[in-house]
Amino acid sequence: MKKTNIQSLVRDNIRTLKPYRSARDDFDSGILLDANENSFGAPFTDDIELNRYPMPYQEELRNKIAAFRGVKQENVFVGVGSDEAIDLLFRIFCRPDIDRIIINPPTYGMYKVSANINDVGVDEVLLTEGFQLQPDKILEAVKPETKLIFICSPNNPTANSMDNTDILKVVESFNGIVVVDEAYIDFSREHSLASAINEFPNLVVLQTMSKSFGLAGIRLGVALSGPETIEYMMKVKAPYNVNKLTSKMALNAFLSLDTVTKNIGLILKERERVIGKLVTYSQVEYVYPTDANFVLFKIGNAFEVYKKLAEKGVIVRYRGNEPHCENCLRLTIGTATENDRFFEALEQVC
Repeated sequence: MKKTNIQSLVRDNIRTLKPYRSARDDFDSGILLDANENSFGAPFTDDIELNRYPMPYQEELRNKIAAFRGVKQENVFVGVGSDEAIDLLFRIFCRPDIDRIIINPPTYGMYKVSANINDVGVDEVLLTEGFQLQPDKILEAVKPETKLIFICSPNNPTANSMDNTDILKVVESFNGIVVVDEAYIDFSREHSLASAINEFPNLVVLQTMSKSFGLAGIRLGVALSGPETIEYMMKVKAPYNVNKLTSKMALNAFLSLDTVTKNIGLILKERERVIGKLVTYSQVEYVYPTDANFVLFKIGNAFEVYKKLAEKGVIVRYRGNEPHCENCLRLTIGTATENDRFFEALEQVC
C-alpha cells in the first residue's frame, strides 16, 4: 500500500474547519421542531415528507453504491453530479492563486473551468495523437505547487480508455491527488480503478448515475476514495447537498439493475452498428476507437456538417477546436430510431 499523508495535502483552513452542524445531525425522528421546516407539509400529495430536510450523510444510498462498486460506505461520497466532487477537491486541496493542477487535453472541460473558478493554475500535458496518456511527461510537469492531476478514462471527448498501467504509474509516483474520472466506465473494456482506492490513498475515482444508469436528470455523482479523503469531502460539502427526490430515484435504480444491464447491452450493440455504418461513408476519414456511449469521428468540413445536421434537427457535438481533434464530431449512441435518423440526415448534408 502506498504511503500518502493526506492531511499534509489539505489546505490549513480546511484541516481545522468546523463544519456546519445541521439539525439532522442530532435527531431524525420524533416531534421535529428544530429546523424551522413547514410542519403542514408540501402543497400536494407527498409520500416522502418533502417538507423535511434530507439526511445529510445519505447512508442508505452510499451503502447501495458501495455494494455495487465493491467498496465500503466509508469510501463513498455522493453529490450533485461529478461536478460537485470536482469542485470540492479544489476547495480541499488547492490554495487559490498558489496551487496548480495538471490536465491532459483533449479532455473534459469542467476541470479547467473549476480551476478558473477556484483561481488555481492549470498546466497541460497533451495526450498522444492516439489519445493516450504520456505518464513520464505528466510527472515531468509536476511542480511543487501541483496538488491535483485529472485523468478522464474513458476520455471525453475522445471515447477511449486510458491504459490503467499508465494511470497507476502516475498515481504511484505523484505525491498529490490523482483524480480518475470514470463517468463512462460501464461501457468500457477496461476495469474500474475503484478496486485500487485502498491501496492508493491519493487516488480518487469519480463515477456518475448520469450515463449507464440513464439518470442524468437527477444529478447524482459519486466519488470513491480512501476514508480520509471522503471524510474531508463530507466535511466541506453543503449540509443537504443531495435532495430527497434525487436520493429516491437513485435508490429505485438499484431495484432495476437488470434493466440497467440490458440498456448497456443495447447501447453497445448500437455502438457497433453505428461504427460499422460510419466507416462506409467516403466523407468520414476516421472513426476513433470507443469505450464509451459515444463515438468520435473525423469528417471533411466537420463544422459545416455539424451546422447542417442541426438545421435538420439532429444535434451532435463539434469538437474540432480540441487538440488532435481537427474536423471531428462527437456522436452520442442513441436508440436505433435516433441513429437511423442521424444517418438519414448525414446522407442529406454530405
